[in-house]
Amino acid sequence: MTLRPHRIAIAPSGFKESLSAARVAEAIATGVRRVIPDADLDLIPLVDGGEGTAEALALAGGGRLVPVTATGPVGDPVASHFALLGGGTTPGPLTAVVEMAAVAGLALVPPDRRHPGATTTYGVGELIRAALDAGARRILVGCGDSGTSDGGAGALQALGARLTDRHGRELRPGGGALHELEHIDPSGLDPRLADAELLVACNPYNVLCGKRGVARVFGPQKGATPAEVELLSAGLERLAAVLTRDLAPAFGATALDLRTAPGTGASGGLGAGLASVGARLLPRYDVLLDGLDLDARLARADFVITAEGALDHQTVRGKIPAEVARRAQAAGVPVLVLAGTIGPGAQDVRAVGVDAYSAILPAPMTLVEAIGRSGEFLADASERAMRIMALGTRLAPVAPLAA
Repeated sequence: MTLRPHRIAIAPSGFKESLSAARVAEAIATGVRRVIPDADLDLIPLVDGGEGTAEALALAGGGRLVPVTATGPVGDPVASHFALLGGGTTPGPLTAVVEMAAVAGLALVPPDRRHPGATTTYGVGELIRAALDAGARRILVGCGDSGTSDGGAGALQALGARLTDRHGRELRPGGGALHELEHIDPSGLDPRLADAELLVACNPYNVLCGKRGVARVFGPQKGATPAEVELLSAGLERLAAVLTRDLAPAFGATALDLRTAPGTGASGGLGAGLASVGARLLPRYDVLLDGLDLDARLARADFVITAEGALDHQTVRGKIPAEVARRAQAAGVPVLVLAGTIGPGAQDVRAVGVDAYSAILPAPMTLVEAIGRSGEFLADASERAMRIMALGTRLAPVAPLAA
C-alpha cells in the first residue's frame, strides 16, 4: 500500500538536547521514504535562535564557525563558538552570529546545578567581544534555549559595565543577586559597541517583567522554586529600572520600555540587557528565515511536516511549528506536527493552521532513553503517519445518512 508521489516539505525545529533541526528533517525523510520511495522531499531545517543557529546560518550563508573558549552558565569554561558571515568579496560589513545557547544554554547546565538565580550570561558578552576582535561590525545574537535568568547582567559585565550594590561591591553572578543592584557604571564598556550594529533575534512574546514576565513563565523550567521565581521577578524589575536610569541614556535607548517591550524577556532577559546598549530587538523569524524562501517552498508542497520536542500551550507563542503552520495555512497547504511529547494546550495549535499532530514515543520510557532514540522514533512515527494517509486514500466516500 503506497501513496502516489507527493511533494512534501519537511520543515522542523531541532529537538532540545537531542537532535539538530537538520537531523530531525533527515529522520522524518527516512520514515516518509519507507512508504513513498519516490516522494519529492524538500528538507528545510529551521532554527529559532537557540541550539544550532550559528552553524545553520554559517552553512546557509557560506560562513564559518570560529571556536572560542568562554565562561559557561555555571561559571566553568566551555568550548563555544560564533559564526562569521560575509567579508572578502561579499558586500556589506562582516557579520557575526552569536548563539547564546552555545555558551549559556540550558544544555550546558548540569541537572543538579539548574538554579537560574546563579547562572550567568557572562559568556555571551565574551563571544560578542571575540566577534568584535574578529572584525565583525554587525552582530546578530540568537536567543533561545537559555539556562539563565540574569537579564543579560553577566553579558554587560563581560562587555565592561560595572554592576554594583549600595556598598559599591560588584554583584555576584546570576539573577538571584539583581534585587541588590544599585548602580551601573558604563564607563568601562567596550567602545566598539558604539560603532557596531547589534541585532537580537528573539521571540517577541517574551517580555521581561509583569504577569507574563520571563521569570514567571520560564523560571520553573530552568529549576526555580516558587520562592525563587518571585526573587528573580523582583530582581528583573530592579534591573530594568537601573538600566533605564544608568545605561540606556548613553546609547539612546530610552524610548524602549525595558520592562514590557516585545523581546525584552528573551533568553532570561538577555534581550533587555542588550537593548540597553543599543541593540535592536527583532522578531526572530523575520531575521533567521531571511534567504530561505520559506513561503514559496511551503506553497509548492502538497503537504508539510514540521516537528518540535514538546507540543503544548507555549507552541503557539512563537515556536517553529506555529510559524510554519501559519505560513502554510496562508498557502492552503495541510500541516502535520510530530512531537516528542504532547502537553496541556497542544490543541491550541489547530487555530494557527495545524491539521494534525502526533507524539513520536511508542511507549513510556525514561527521558534519557527517549533522547537517545529520538531519531529512530521520528522515522518510525513518520512512517506510521504516511501509512495512515495511504489507508485514507483507499477509503471510499461515506454515503450520507438517509433522512
